[in-house]
Amino acid sequence: MKNRVVITGMGVVAPNGVGISQFTEALKNGTSGITFHQQLKDLNFSCQIGGIPNVTNELQSKYFTDLQLRGFNSSGILYGCIAGIDAWKDAGFYMNPDSELDYETGLIFGTGTSGVEKFREAIYKLDDGQVRRLGSTVVLQTMGSGVSAYLGGMLGLGNQVTTNSSACTTGTEAVLMGYDRIKSGKAKRMLVGSCSDHGPYVWGGFDAMRVMTYKHNGDPEKGSRPMSASASGFVPGSGAGALVLESLESALERGANIYAEVLGGEVNSGGQRQGGTLTAPNPEAVQRCIKNALKQSKINSSEIDVINGHLTATSKDALEIENWTKALGRKDGDFPFINSTKSLVGHCLAAAGAIECVASVIQLKEQFVAPNLNCEDLHEDIKELIPTSKVPTQSINGNVDIVAKASFGFGDVNVCVLFKQFIP
Repeated sequence: MKNRVVITGMGVVAPNGVGISQFTEALKNGTSGITFHQQLKDLNFSCQIGGIPNVTNELQSKYFTDLQLRGFNSSGILYGCIAGIDAWKDAGFYMNPDSELDYETGLIFGTGTSGVEKFREAIYKLDDGQVRRLGSTVVLQTMGSGVSAYLGGMLGLGNQVTTNSSACTTGTEAVLMGYDRIKSGKAKRMLVGSCSDHGPYVWGGFDAMRVMTYKHNGDPEKGSRPMSASASGFVPGSGAGALVLESLESALERGANIYAEVLGGEVNSGGQRQGGTLTAPNPEAVQRCIKNALKQSKINSSEIDVINGHLTATSKDALEIENWTKALGRKDGDFPFINSTKSLVGHCLAAAGAIECVASVIQLKEQFVAPNLNCEDLHEDIKELIPTSKVPTQSINGNVDIVAKASFGFGDVNVCVLFKQFIP
């Protein structure tokens, strides 16, 4: 059985927009979600800016009961549940605590670290001998699969319910894992995505590694500069993205709105060989991942209109462009348009792949190419590979049929997925 797989619902909690409508406008307008954070300055961070979604107490109360929110201190799970529930409702379903168990629908929702703030809170209470005051939700808020446990129960999902974790590739990998399950006939629908906590206890290690920018604390929106000659490291971000994947047959049966089709993709690893390390990609493996994604999707490289890259504003951006040119066999004026959503929201770590998959599908549905913020000074090494016109700094309206989305993560892991405009 080889089912076609489509996207029938989406949700997003991003630094520059909560909800698909707000996020779409931010993408079109090139609106940044990067702001200054006094807490980072007080803690002597070199990078004192970051992307944190604007989730108010009023908004939280629309998704959680007062009882659920009591002692709740895990921003990643919060973001994941909001994005996941929004995607579920967007697909035409309801959240009903008394609903029938749905054995046809599952969930793969990833994260990197979960509930770091809750861990910190628990450590202080334990050190003070207050073990009985930890509360009943500490385990659920701090276990890796906390987000999938919360969502699975809120929605009553009876198929596979699990959490994946593969650094920056997590969200994109979750899309392909859900796609595989539907394509093989093991599920009709899969809610997929990923989330990431915000704050100093998540971001501190990266600041210590000196991979985050320190040059734009006074001008936060200028800080995230993928592909720019003046890039000086990434800006940390947080949030969540979610997509409802569904077999085409099921979607058509119920007359669902279809955003796009998932054509296929590839997951692999560079094995930390041939130049690959814990923090740097093996170029041969990256190119192989892209080529195999095309092969699995049964398309030619010439059919790709837009690439939504990984592109973090570090020294590896030029290498990523080089890998794309080699894998696609396209360079100079023949190269597709390319953008980095990170220029608008920062690097949302484990949430990055899912948020950027949502951004990719929005560009297909709305037929535009999102701009690259802060890239008026394209890096010289990139200019030698592709023309400046292929890295738009303003939104471009036009025919977008296929978008390639790739993520490359710590541990030398790679994912590439192909999305196609759905035409009935």
